[in-house]
Amino acid sequence: MAILPIVVLGDPLLRKETKPVTEVTDELRTLVADMFETMRAAEGIGLAAPQVGRSERLCIVHVEDAMYTLINPEIIAREGSIKWEEGCLSIPDVFGWVERASYVKVRAMDLEGKEIEVEGRELMAVCMQHEIDHLDGKLFIDHLSFLKKRQAMAAWEKEKVKYPSGLRILVPGEKAE
Repeated sequence: MAILPIVVLGDPLLRKETKPVTEVTDELRTLVADMFETMRAAEGIGLAAPQVGRSERLCIVHVEDAMYTLINPEIIAREGSIKWEEGCLSIPDVFGWVERASYVKVRAMDLEGKEIEVEGRELMAVCMQHEIDHLDGKLFIDHLSFLKKRQAMAAWEKEKVKYPSGLRILVPGEKAE
């Protein structure tokens, strides 16, 4: 397994819609293992393929004891409303309160190529919606009001100087920035 560089805000890949996965291959399984390793190193709870420079419609989530690989995910049901302070591994140290559905049901394919349905409430629901947004080229800051988005972007202007290459490089064993 390898820790992959994380693409940060400003890279056009974060704004592109991903391509559906047509086949689960060993290469894809390796990518997923690397994504889990990267997410853990970054102390995150979710990661989407575009965040590691890939265009596949694929994301992972790990909230509390629940861990899922979601290939070609689609939200098939949503209910309720919840406000949650979100951050993003691709926009380090920038946060904002986002309103999302408090419950979602997601249909996806797993690493065996089987169709699965995953339900999430509260944090898991927020995480799945956040990661699926990435697959559609959307970021959590797109859900903020005009003023809150301006504040978030001003905070990012100060933070982005830490990532001159446009990549967030994580070092094993070091605390994520």
